[in-house]
Amino acid sequence: MSGKITINGQIIDFTDEKNILAVARKAGIEIPTLCYHPELTVVGACRLCVVEIERMGIQASCSTAPVDGMVVYTNSERVNQVRKMVLELLLANHDRECTTCESSGACKLQQYASDYGIKRLRYPNRSQMLPLDTSSLSVVRDPNKCILCGLCVRVCKEKQGIGVWDFKNRGSKTEIVAAMDQPLAESACINCGQCIAVCPCGALTSNSSSIQEVWAAIRDPKKTVICQIAPAPRAALGEEFGLGSVDVTKKIVAALRKVGFDKVFDTVFTADMTTIEESNEFLGRLVKGENLPLFTSCCPGWVKYAEQFHPDLLNNLSSCRSPQQMFGSLLKKKYAKDLGVAPEDLFVVSIMPCTAKKYEAKRPEFMTEGSYDIDAVLTTVEAARLFREAGIIFSNLEDSEFDQPMQQGTGSGVIFGATGGVMESVVRYVAGKLLNAEGRVDVEFTRGMEDTKIASLEVGDNKLTLAIVNGLAAAEALIQKIKSGELTVHAVEVMACPGGCVGGGGQPFQNDGEHRLARSKEIYNIDAKLELHKAQDNEDLDKIFEKYWNGCCNHETHHDLHTHYQPRKRIAGNEIVIKEGEGPEITVCLGEGCMKKGSLAVVEKLASLPVKIKGVFCLESCGEGISIKLNDEILHVTADNAIESIKAKCGCSCGCCS
Repeated sequence: MSGKITINGQIIDFTDEKNILAVARKAGIEIPTLCYHPELTVVGACRLCVVEIERMGIQASCSTAPVDGMVVYTNSERVNQVRKMVLELLLANHDRECTTCESSGACKLQQYASDYGIKRLRYPNRSQMLPLDTSSLSVVRDPNKCILCGLCVRVCKEKQGIGVWDFKNRGSKTEIVAAMDQPLAESACINCGQCIAVCPCGALTSNSSSIQEVWAAIRDPKKTVICQIAPAPRAALGEEFGLGSVDVTKKIVAALRKVGFDKVFDTVFTADMTTIEESNEFLGRLVKGENLPLFTSCCPGWVKYAEQFHPDLLNNLSSCRSPQQMFGSLLKKKYAKDLGVAPEDLFVVSIMPCTAKKYEAKRPEFMTEGSYDIDAVLTTVEAARLFREAGIIFSNLEDSEFDQPMQQGTGSGVIFGATGGVMESVVRYVAGKLLNAEGRVDVEFTRGMEDTKIASLEVGDNKLTLAIVNGLAAAEALIQKIKSGELTVHAVEVMACPGGCVGGGGQPFQNDGEHRLARSKEIYNIDAKLELHKAQDNEDLDKIFEKYWNGCCNHETHHDLHTHYQPRKRIAGNEIVIKEGEGPEITVCLGEGCMKKGSLAVVEKLASLPVKIKGVFCLESCGEGISIKLNDEILHVTADNAIESIKAKCGCSCGCCS
């Protein structure tokens, strides 16, 4: 539908815009909103985006479609009165300790209160302060700041397909809580931080306790403190200081030296390392024809998702550690000895775009002699805060270089920061190894912000079909096609965050499509300027491989640079007794998958037997049928054969088998 509408006396054409808000923004007219996001469904919850429409009165611009001939006013006296009232009501129910808020300066509610001159409130403040949820290593929830916009609920359901957040209670008692009203750490949260990226008012923030841990290490004379910088922050950290989405790598290095770090390295170095190890792993699987497709393992949010929802695919994940964890292992297991420092006295910090990296760093498999390989993770935003605390004027810094001997990095490592970058790095390596391709090998199909990209290419005698996906809802759709046989691919790159790492939950606010695209373009600009293009071009890396592991892709590197995975519970919770009985104990899975297959029907049939019946949220043993546990044995049954299956296995004398 197309036509013309008049906004504040200005005639504006519209074509495919779905609401007045989008038409106004296209024309450069800003309308405030707290619950609208162009990539999510529209709910019209906050009512801040109201406009006045002739013959229609006050309407929410986000949920009102444009109609040819419509006359709209965005700043009439009546509109401004309504907006101010809405803001006052929201502020009255909001913890207004702005001076100590993590989101102060990046809070849309704070900004609009200032824009509309809200100095005093006519309404009473909230009467009860609720406890914070600090259980997660990655995300902190402050319910006292929540304005019930629902953006976190929608982004988790629609973009990630998980649905950790939802509404609880009604009316004035409404809250947004994690699934089953459990602490966030005990839910199915994958720590991606996309809820943080869309939260407009500081109710969801990253767990920034690591900042003080970093300061404590820097001030400890016994500690040698090393920092590594991931690819994505170099194209985003400048936004925190008004520089835009430009490459500030060398300024970050300079700032870290001023803060007091002893050594500064580039995670691009171990991104090249990952490329070499993972590419050879992929080639080995191709030759053997097993555990295909290979799924990348750089993204900790995706890895946790796979462990929770697809334990049957864990053998398909690359065993390679992420670049962050490869660097941590390299530093703690090898480089510390060169420095004459014990692993526990080497404090390793990562600057990452990703809140899930905080969780990844504390996985127990990533330890050396009782010390975590990565001691602290700072998001891009937290790194900027560290620099401000140190009194550093970022824009005035002179450029500084990374330290030797791990200074060199290639374009293949840099593009890990954008969706498709890992896959392109692998293709560059494989093309160089199998085809002896020299010079640049740019792979255009891997690039772009689409959530799913699939293409086939000829590499020597092999025709490879490769898939790239970002956002776990899109990943789930792709996985279902692969499992059903509808799609056959050889390798899949999965990134949990939209746009890949450039859109990570630890990146600066606003973290929208426009900013993600700008950061991604800068990542590829950096790649284009570098002389070293493919991972195998990195001579410093060759030396490190030879020095510490007698080369790459062998038993020694597999021990230090690879890992393993395990099925994980999606939510922690106690079993619920449904029915007491004298016979054997039978636990029925009441998780989403088994519920869809008919687990309630199984419970109803079991009720006729003299057995004790329990229900549990998930038995974490998803299979072809409904999961039940008979004593300590897991069975997969259907609603039709459950009784027969139990009788065949039970063999007791309680009467249930008769």
